[in-house]
Amino acid sequence: MILSGRGVTAVLGPTNTGKTHYAIERMVAHETGIIGLPLRLLAREVYTRLVEKVGQHNVALVTGEEKITPHMARFSVCTVEAMPRETRAAFVAIDEVQLAGDLERGHIFTDRVLHLRGRDETLLLGAATMKPILEQLLPGIHVIERPRLSQLFYSGSKKITRLPQRTAIVAFSADEVYAIAELIRRQRGGAAVVLGALSPRTRNAQVALYQEGDVEYLVATDAIGMGLNLDVDHVAFAQDRKFDGYQFRNLNPAELAQIAGRAGRHLRDGTFGVTGRVDPFDDELVKRIETHQFDPVKVLQWRTTRFDYSSLQSLRQSLDAPPPIGGLTRALPAVDQQALEHLSRYPDVRDLATTPERVEKLWEACALPDYRRITPAQHADLISTLYADLVKRGTVNEDFLADQVRRADRTDGEIDTLSARIAQIRTWTYVSNRPGWLADPTHWQEKTREIEDRLSDALHERLTKRFVDRRTSVLMKRLRENAMLEAEISVNGDVFVEGHHVGQLAGFRFTLASGTEGPDAKAVQAAAQKALALEFEARAARLHASGNADLALGSDGTVRWLGDPVARLAASDHVMRPRVILLADEQLTGNARDHVAARVERFVNHHIATVLKPLDDLSRAEDLQGLAKGLAFQLVESLGVLFRRDVADDVKALDQDARASMRKHGIRFGAYHIFMPALLKPAPAELITLLWALKNDGLDKPGYGDLIPVLAAGRTSVVTDPAFERAFYKLAGFRFLGKRAVRIDILERLADLIRPLLQWKPGTPRPEGAYDGRRFMATTAMLSILGATPDDMEEILKGLGYRADAVKAEEVAAFLAAQAPAEAAAETPAEAGAEASDEHDADASETESEAPAEKPEAPATETAEAPAAEAPAETEAAAATEGEPAEVKPVLLWRPGSRHDNQRQGGQRQGDRQGQGERRGGERHRNQPAGERGERREGGRGGRPDQAKGRDGKPQGGNRPDRGERNERGGKPQQAKFEARPPRKEKPIDPDSPFAKLAALKEQMKK
Repeated sequence: MILSGRGVTAVLGPTNTGKTHYAIERMVAHETGIIGLPLRLLAREVYTRLVEKVGQHNVALVTGEEKITPHMARFSVCTVEAMPRETRAAFVAIDEVQLAGDLERGHIFTDRVLHLRGRDETLLLGAATMKPILEQLLPGIHVIERPRLSQLFYSGSKKITRLPQRTAIVAFSADEVYAIAELIRRQRGGAAVVLGALSPRTRNAQVALYQEGDVEYLVATDAIGMGLNLDVDHVAFAQDRKFDGYQFRNLNPAELAQIAGRAGRHLRDGTFGVTGRVDPFDDELVKRIETHQFDPVKVLQWRTTRFDYSSLQSLRQSLDAPPPIGGLTRALPAVDQQALEHLSRYPDVRDLATTPERVEKLWEACALPDYRRITPAQHADLISTLYADLVKRGTVNEDFLADQVRRADRTDGEIDTLSARIAQIRTWTYVSNRPGWLADPTHWQEKTREIEDRLSDALHERLTKRFVDRRTSVLMKRLRENAMLEAEISVNGDVFVEGHHVGQLAGFRFTLASGTEGPDAKAVQAAAQKALALEFEARAARLHASGNADLALGSDGTVRWLGDPVARLAASDHVMRPRVILLADEQLTGNARDHVAARVERFVNHHIATVLKPLDDLSRAEDLQGLAKGLAFQLVESLGVLFRRDVADDVKALDQDARASMRKHGIRFGAYHIFMPALLKPAPAELITLLWALKNDGLDKPGYGDLIPVLAAGRTSVVTDPAFERAFYKLAGFRFLGKRAVRIDILERLADLIRPLLQWKPGTPRPEGAYDGRRFMATTAMLSILGATPDDMEEILKGLGYRADAVKAEEVAAFLAAQAPAEAAAETPAEAGAEASDEHDADASETESEAPAEKPEAPATETAEAPAAEAPAETEAAAATEGEPAEVKPVLLWRPGSRHDNQRQGGQRQGDRQGQGERRGGERHRNQPAGERGERREGGRGGRPDQAKGRDGKPQGGNRPDRGERNERGGKPQQAKFEARPPRKEKPIDPDSPFAKLAALKEQMKK
């Protein structure tokens, strides 16, 4: 029977009219009362407000999942579904009665509106659209319409990142809500998240995060439209379509207004608009929302409350009963009715539901909410299990319950995982609160409540961690309070403002942490700069007083102090004096900046002068004059390495005194290069390449970052990469020769090995590799010092200007066999050795003696691949013995070519012949002064390794083959251990000795 409307008051109006506040005030004015609310979350809020007014012992909270029932409580706060169908309370209020038209829950609200009354007063609270239908269904009802306390204005469309603070962004899917919240976190510091799927405890915590000002944005579904009192200034719709449980549809104007009405509270006006991909609202819709003019609700959802439990079929038929009066429409099957339809098809359920009591128990079990949002069939299976226990055992099997609860009792996992566990535990919380379903309901109510709270807290933590930047949120809160922000700097340079990390101080540069953008960035930076100003001065003082050990120069030209970059080098007019550019913010000014710049420049100059001391000393040398000074200048400009062919004329023109003065500065006159051996070490080589790169914009050139560490690692030769800048090979002390680059001092050792082979005279003991005095063969010793294969050796010798003659192995073997008797008849090995040793130059000996001690890289097959000329007959015999056809490769005989490095010395050659005899003819010109002989030896290294004789018996077109330079100590050049070293009878005179001229005079007097 439908009750009349007498004694019923309907308080209707839009949001922010104070309806709920009015109901609370009216309820506490009565001795007893009960109020029904649409959401458990809202019920919790009203319960808290009542407790503050009348005390906790006077208020009960009853929902499907939670019961707080103090003894003799006067007031009850319930969800509408948990309200009793009959009550003796003096006051009854039902909030949000417009939900009686909702397709899913409407029939519950309709039943309470039609049948539940207070003894003294009944209030129905809702939208103004309910006025006509309430007056139709409840004759005699008293309607009070309340105006909105503030105005609502449309502000159009804005990008999400441009929305004002204190904005609620509304979407209707979890994925969309999460995506928007993530964007807000990156751009504006963070957002709170409110969804209907969250547990009430989690939603309360997220709302509190927003209400307390920790975040300025709230991203939510339409759950915020149901009476939640939020401090929202603007509502932005990121979606205007939703799934209502049956289909996707556009929200109607009343629903949009219900959500938009959250903007503006009490007397403060609010705004609403759209964002994202939602089209701007048309003028008519905007007007209806701003003026609250909507179509009235014409029908309410209804379902019978007179259930026939005589049988399953009777119960199903009773649910299909039509409404008794107009203005009501039969509701679509709800979750409980859908579950009943499924269960009625289960044979085991039909076998159990044989009495009215069991049919009623089945309908009671079907009321289990589908918190998990699973399929109707799966939900029906769970109800079937519970119903079987209730019928057969009288209570739910607690072992089964314990197992289900234990599976949900885990707080690990991400947001979706925790949300699923909360939905599962809410199911068992509901079961534990059903009267008569459990043998020990109190235990399970406490257990499930504890787990749900723990999961809710974990979910709140995950949501906050994912969608809220705590640093920014705290700063924003402090900024709103107009408080002075406190900043501090840790020992490792981390900058904190209000205890939150906002950036990093590296050296004298401050970098804001990522995410510190938006309106708070300037305030954060200003607070940080106050602390940085004092820190910069303190750091400048420490740097000015620091030692060189605290500073370092990197291969990228960056100067670092205690690991932090403070300056970088740039090119200047002098390659050895690069400019220093400070890496510092503008806050480093005045004397502090000058002190830092002076200290860094002093370190850079000291570092260059220390690592490149030979080159630095040479650039400052005052004992060098004339040509020697000019040659030293060229050597400094080329950073320690000159090709001898490029300065052949200058070298030729140097006298012995000039040469000696240059040697004192560590300069070596090699066969191929003029260089400083001390600069071939890894540290000088790396610094030299950096200085060159600064001068020639080479920091980004191919090979700088990859090649230099390899070249500076002490290798004697490396495989070349054509893509790399060739200049880096030279700067690191390497000569680019085809497929391999060879270190300069190793090339000079190679020259020492080649020289005696080209000086050999037929008829004397033949060194390994010598052929006919004009040509030579590559030896194992050569391969060993170069770390090269025979193919690499061919490339290297061609790169040095030698030419190869391919000779059959048989011819080589025959020639060597013919020379054997002549070698045996040689006068004495000592004389030949003495004459050969006399040919060596001083610098050649130095090159070998000062070479690195480590064993050079050598190919694995170097022993097996010795020159075929040494034993061509044995090779053929071995191949024949194996029964395989032997293919003997031709032997390469090397001779000086027109492109030899030392060929381009032009007019030097005639002068080089002075002071030297015609060694190929066996004569010595002993009437030449000793100084001229020394000059010839020095300059002789610039000529070709060999020259043919003319008719007058003199070499044609130039000097003799490269002789190298004699050791300054007067010793003969060292020979490779692979070659014969016949003893010498007398020690040759050092041409650079101070007694050289005296020795020359004695030689003339003898004649």
